[in-house]
Amino acid sequence: MDRILYTAMSGAKQTMDQQAVVSHNLANVSTSGFRAQLHAMRAVPVQGEAALPTRVSVAATTPGSDFSPGPITRTGRELDVALEANSWLAVQADDGSEAYTRRGDLQVDGDGLVTVVGRPVIGEGGPIIVPLGSSVTIGADGTLSAIGEGEGPEALVDVGRLKLVTPEQALLRGDDGLFRMPPNAEGEVVVLEADDDARLASGALEGSNVSAVEAMVAMIDVARRYEMQMKVISTADENAQRANNLLSIQG
Repeated sequence: MDRILYTAMSGAKQTMDQQAVVSHNLANVSTSGFRAQLHAMRAVPVQGEAALPTRVSVAATTPGSDFSPGPITRTGRELDVALEANSWLAVQADDGSEAYTRRGDLQVDGDGLVTVVGRPVIGEGGPIIVPLGSSVTIGADGTLSAIGEGEGPEALVDVGRLKLVTPEQALLRGDDGLFRMPPNAEGEVVVLEADDDARLASGALEGSNVSAVEAMVAMIDVARRYEMQMKVISTADENAQRANNLLSIQG
């Protein structure tokens, strides 16, 4: 009885957390460069004061991400870029640190700052700024070239180069949705060096790698699993009441 209650109770809690992950993935089906979150569960003995041989809980394993590539769509927009292979684009997070994303719908704000969803894009010397009103094109190596308004092709100048990195290990997703390298043995933040061999395709965007159909099926599966676990808790309670009644009659 004890095992049933603890397993069903903790399983229901983890199932709710998994539902949140599935819902988040489904909400980002159309988000450029999005990487699906993964969620898995395992059985572990209960720790602490409630530790008993019969008590087993369900716990989430280390959450990760699905790094498989998303579909490439041609947009024709000069500031849209699709990163090739395992390359990532470096951006400045809200706290000023360097983070990485596969999202490539670049924008130029009113100050000429190149951004992705409001976050400055990092170049060789920091955030990239382009002349206001200029026409900007992006080369396969991430070089940004600009032509002033009303000027001819001979006025084309390089105004910066996107910092593209190629990590050799899996990145970790932060609460802000950006990815970072795992800290080193001393707990220090690791910043990747620019990869001169990294390439991108301009005028295209990489879509989300979330399958809407699979996400909907997963949502239904998780909802049914939660119902089953709540049913187990209800059944265990009924069995306990019947056992108490039998003991009362025998008494």
